[in-house]
Amino acid sequence: MKALVIGATGAAGKDLVGQLLADDAFEKVDIFVRRPGGWNSPKLTTHLVDFDKPEEWKDLVSGDVLFSCLGTTLKAAGGPAAQWKVDYTYQYEVARAARENGVPKYVLISSIGADPQSKIFYARMKGELEDAVKQLGFPSCFILQPPSLIRKGSDRFGEKAGVALLKAFNAVGLMRKWQPMPTESVAKAMIRLSKTAGNESVTLTAQEIRFYISEP
Repeated sequence: MKALVIGATGAAGKDLVGQLLADDAFEKVDIFVRRPGGWNSPKLTTHLVDFDKPEEWKDLVSGDVLFSCLGTTLKAAGGPAAQWKVDYTYQYEVARAARENGVPKYVLISSIGADPQSKIFYARMKGELEDAVKQLGFPSCFILQPPSLIRKGSDRFGEKAGVALLKAFNAVGLMRKWQPMPTESVAKAMIRLSKTAGNESVTLTAQEIRFYISEP
């Protein structure tokens, strides 16, 4: 199979690319990035792109499955409009190009609580993206809604504090569905879903993601 990846330089994306390169089921891995990722493999092709110029790269988005891991924080983006561009616009434009080029499978990392009607900006943005990519008509579309992610080497104070608090609640049996999940586990589930036979459109909750992680 030929895998396509956006968001390859993020925490989940790095884990995903590493696993794809080690998986014999994938003969080629094409990543679309704004800066080099540092991998070295004969299976890997790196496309340095400007996501604001889809006319320059859209014909390259061709393969067997598109993995979408792109995302940023409100602070890193510099405001809601900039975060919307990365988390919604860029991901949607790549997904649209993939579908126009006949890519049959799409796997997206969304977020727990994603809801197009939410009053919370982040949840609404993720929910609207989910609805938009579903309308593109991929024969197989898998949307993962993980809880807080555990990123190796994260230097985000708020993220680390939030994960620690949730772990404390989980230890006494509270907020189990919000139990933090390592990025490498999410990547593992994404790959297993991409190998699923048949045509279907599925949105997976945190517990359902854990099923794919625990399956032998």
